[in-house]
Amino acid sequence: MDLISYVQEQYIDKKDVPNFAAGDTITVFYQIREGEKVRTQFFRGVVLQRRGTGATETFTIRKMSGSVGVERIFPINSPSIERIEMNKRGAVRRARIFYQRDRTGKSARIREKRS
Repeated sequence: MDLISYVQEQYIDKKDVPNFAAGDTITVFYQIREGEKVRTQFFRGVVLQRRGTGATETFTIRKMSGSVGVERIFPINSPSIERIEMNKRGAVRRARIFYQRDRTGKSARIREKRS
């Protein structure tokens, strides 16, 4: 085991994140610091991708704000993330669904995975 992975295992605290993948709709609650004040804000959207492993793992979420698409990349181990809630499981066939960026209306819908 190399030194970098050893340090990452020892010093980065793992969060209990739900098992989510591309196509799932999740809500991320994260802290925002405005001067001295700290408040919690949430970002609900569809997961476009998860990438990386270990300490450097990130995920990208996309939501529609009015008619404008907003994407945000979160590190999984970020200390500003309070919790992640699972809203819907999506049935997609790919690990990265960047084709969602070009879609609007009915074609942008993702079928829900049957449980």
